[in-house]
Amino acid sequence: MIGQWIVLVFAMLLPTIATWTYFVGLASGGQSSVWVPVVYSGSKVVVVLLPVVWLGWTGKERLRPSIPSFGGLANGLGFGLLAAAVLLGLYYGVLRGTSLMHTTAEKLREKVAEFHADTEAQFIMLGAFISIAHSLLEEYYWRWFVFGQLKTLLPLGVALLVSSLAFMSHHVVVLGVYFPGKFFTAALPFSLCVAVGGAFWGWLYHRTGSIWSAWLSHLIIDSAIMVVGYDLLFG
Repeated sequence: MIGQWIVLVFAMLLPTIATWTYFVGLASGGQSSVWVPVVYSGSKVVVVLLPVVWLGWTGKERLRPSIPSFGGLANGLGFGLLAAAVLLGLYYGVLRGTSLMHTTAEKLREKVAEFHADTEAQFIMLGAFISIAHSLLEEYYWRWFVFGQLKTLLPLGVALLVSSLAFMSHHVVVLGVYFPGKFFTAALPFSLCVAVGGAFWGWLYHRTGSIWSAWLSHLIIDSAIMVVGYDLLFG
């Protein structure tokens, strides 16, 4: 059990440490960076391998494909569409064109340059990767592995709370960069929305035994975020 806790604490801290490193520590002020994509890619390799190595070594569980249920997919689709509608409505109805979004656009422009994704085509490719592949990776890591292991050690509600707050933590770093000087009015509230999403996806995974429903929901919301990002950069 002690070893399991050590691995879980490391797993929950790793994305935040990595995100701070490539988002803040290696920030180059909008100049193309060699190290940012290297550290980003390296951290994702660890995220992929850590659950497989740990569970393979302990022999407790194996990664097996599962068939999504219709009810689970419907719940995931409904939550994703609702959250995406709220996000896009807030942006296009309230925030678009404000000084806050002007600052965010400047920060976003710097970041996509550091990731070599500052042209329209490159950003669309990055957006597709984040919305489809990266959201699946996060569901595999945060719901199947982190939450899945936590609920063997903690009551269900506590496991949902801990895993969703840990999932939120690296988003605090990202949103803190995109909303400088607006931590309590923008970065923290939006981060708490991420925690709510993480808790819902954890509950959905627990109910269905499959990450596919949560992934569908996650994919829709990330796609809406990429739409906002595209509009900020090229709209």
